[in-house]
Amino acid sequence: MERKYIYSGIISPLIGFLFIGIAIYLNSSWWKLTDNAISDLGNIYHEWVNYPWVLSVGLIIAGSGMAYFAHGLQREFSGLARYGAFILYAGMIFLALIGVFPEGTPPHWYVSWLFFLISSFGMLITGLGLIKKNMGFGIFSIVLFILGWILASWAIMSFEGVAIAEFIGAGTLFIWVYVLIYLFLKEKL
Repeated sequence: MERKYIYSGIISPLIGFLFIGIAIYLNSSWWKLTDNAISDLGNIYHEWVNYPWVLSVGLIIAGSGMAYFAHGLQREFSGLARYGAFILYAGMIFLALIGVFPEGTPPHWYVSWLFFLISSFGMLITGLGLIKKNMGFGIFSIVLFILGWILASWAIMSFEGVAIAEFIGAGTLFIWVYVLIYLFLKEKL
């Protein structure tokens, strides 16, 4: 895989989480991990949200960078793995669209849910497509997908807000991406 795609896959999640962290800090007087959604930090209609653009900018940058990474995966893979990378690419476009359509705008709910659903299935399908090249990574992809869904479902049922479930979903996706990049760098894919 070309280095430019790898760099984008490494840096983009860090940018996304950095901007989320900044948005949490700027809104720490009212935002609670167990009571809110991450998107609450970008709501443009609530006057108590400080600098809602911070979250939006971070998600647009992270989503665009990850879409570029997924495009690199499409160029690298064939068969089912390539199809999975295409689905992952679509999921990353939805991540960027969460920033374009922040909480309070009509498309927000749809683009947010589509990011989590499509990205997780893109991760799973890509991993399944790579099972012949690297059995361990294929199994890891399946286990991470199942574990992510179980933990996110538990978090949705356990807390008033969905931020913990959102962090679980995003976290499992980006753990998967970093393991995939590690395998590329070690030339095991």
